[in-house]
Amino acid sequence: MVEVRAVVVYESMFGNTHVVADHIASGLLPTHEVVVVPVQEATPEVLDGIDLLVVGGPTHVHAMSSQRSRASAVASADGPDAGVVLDPDAEGEGLRDWFDELPELPRVRSAAFDTRVGSVAAALSGRASKGIARRLRRHGSDLVVPPESFLVDSGNHLIDGESDRATVWATRVAAAR
Repeated sequence: MVEVRAVVVYESMFGNTHVVADHIASGLLPTHEVVVVPVQEATPEVLDGIDLLVVGGPTHVHAMSSQRSRASAVASADGPDAGVVLDPDAEGEGLRDWFDELPELPRVRSAAFDTRVGSVAAALSGRASKGIARRLRRHGSDLVVPPESFLVDSGNHLIDGESDRATVWATRVAAAR
């Protein structure tokens, strides 16, 4: 069987989106050669010749993160009683900036995901994955599944079962044409 090349790109402030990205990669591994990279390492060279692009980020203020919301997240982790730790790749450009520089993606299948607080309905909390999906389509990519959200609790931990659900979701992404 010929392996299909996939890249999972993530933006993660406190590590939840990073964990989900790694589980998505696990779900793709049976059928894909997979690379997982933080957004600042998702260069045109990394994306060259790929067949599948999966992109995810945290939901900030009802949508994709912004420079301001990212700075706020960094500041919240700096406090003495922060209770959160920054992902090693948290600082740097976010998905919005990356999409501004992203080349066209014709014939590349794609999928979008996000992490968001799971205690409120998506209609109230918004979803970064919808904006990610819209930008992927604008770059000529074919979205193969609807955008997906993976939930965190108010203490900023992935809700039990979400990591496994990410792996299962990735098998559906892999099978979609």
